[in-house]
Amino acid sequence: MTKRPRIAVVGSANVDLTTFTAHFPKPGETIFGQKFDLGFGGKGANQAVAAKLCGAEVFMVAHVGDDLFGPATIANFEKLGIDASHVRQISGVSTGVAPIFVDPSGQNRIIVVKGANDTLKPSDIDAAAEVLKSADCIVLQFEIPLETVYYTIKFARKHKVRCILNPAPAQPIDANVIGDLDFLVPNESEAEAISGRRVRDIDGAKKCAGQLLSTGVGRVIVTLGANGSLLAGAEGMEHLPAFPMKSVDSTGAGDAFIGSFATFLGEGFSEREAVRRANLYAGLSTTGVGTQKSFYDRARFEAEWAKKAKT
Repeated sequence: MTKRPRIAVVGSANVDLTTFTAHFPKPGETIFGQKFDLGFGGKGANQAVAAKLCGAEVFMVAHVGDDLFGPATIANFEKLGIDASHVRQISGVSTGVAPIFVDPSGQNRIIVVKGANDTLKPSDIDAAAEVLKSADCIVLQFEIPLETVYYTIKFARKHKVRCILNPAPAQPIDANVIGDLDFLVPNESEAEAISGRRVRDIDGAKKCAGQLLSTGVGRVIVTLGANGSLLAGAEGMEHLPAFPMKSVDSTGAGDAFIGSFATFLGEGFSEREAVRRANLYAGLSTTGVGTQKSFYDRARFEAEWAKKAKT
């Protein structure tokens, strides 16, 4: 590792509230659950944690509510060593939450309440301007208002800061805006939502990436789950396969990819090598249950990389 990159994540912070139950209650019915788990999540927070565990210096720009979860979320960032000086607690709204109900078959029902995430505005980007200008990379997702995402992309271009957008959850995007990006990193469904093209295989991913590159974006990386990733630029495209894994839970794998990729790239690895490493990091995250809890620290990752890099 030649340098320790500074990564700024502008995005969401949620609390996942997971209840395991024998069956879902009927309308008006009260039942006993079997187990409950509380975990810190949100795509922005997950990506920040992945980057931090990989060795980056990480700054979070986010909003939480004035409920019990707000201070706990900030405390979690601080415990992990993530700079939370630009994580504001907003009065009168809840922290973003995701109540999740899971039955014995693994079927789930999820209600996402965006809460304070929806209050993150362009003025908050201006308030964090000095931190953002000092970053090697700004990372964004779609769990905050689009106007704030677009404003931050323009900010990054103006100040010549590398910018990575993970367009998740999937929704249409202004093609004129993504032309200012250095990296657009969608998965298959997100790539389809943006381009309108079906992505069912590597060939479909290449056609989709070609269309997205025509907007002017510097690089497109389409993550393909167990099929690895497609790295696409003006000079060509390359499919980089995944590493074989015994996966138990793929939740958060995309966030693991984004956070680790930003770190590896910031350390000076080539784009190809950064994608290969991020493929492995994301794959390793699927061998554990949950999101942030399943992410590897750098030492564990490097041990796995030494064993698998030549495969």
